[in-house]
Amino acid sequence: MASYARTTVVTLFAGTAIAVAAAGPASAATQTQNGLVNVAVGDVSVLNGSNVSIGVAAQIAATICGVKVGPVAVLGTAVDASGTPATVCTTSQGLPVTITQA
Repeated sequence: MASYARTTVVTLFAGTAIAVAAAGPASAATQTQNGLVNVAVGDVSVLNGSNVSIGVAAQIAATICGVKVGPVAVLGTAVDASGTPATVCTTSQGLPVTITQA
């Protein structure tokens, strides 16, 4: 089962990286550091860096956790505002899926 979860995370990360890379040059001039977060599964950073918006992070975390995106986006916004990390869920392997401020 761990192999399946790892494959899913890698696939999601690759797809998101392509989408972010394609959108990056067009929005680079107007992008600010506000609204950016990181997502980690256990001690592995899935999304980390200044190009990860709350919306993208929420989509990935919600997919990994099997929950709706809306509440995760609200949680990501709270993390960005407060700087306090939050755990979205725990995977079936016992790894926490957390959102931290970028």
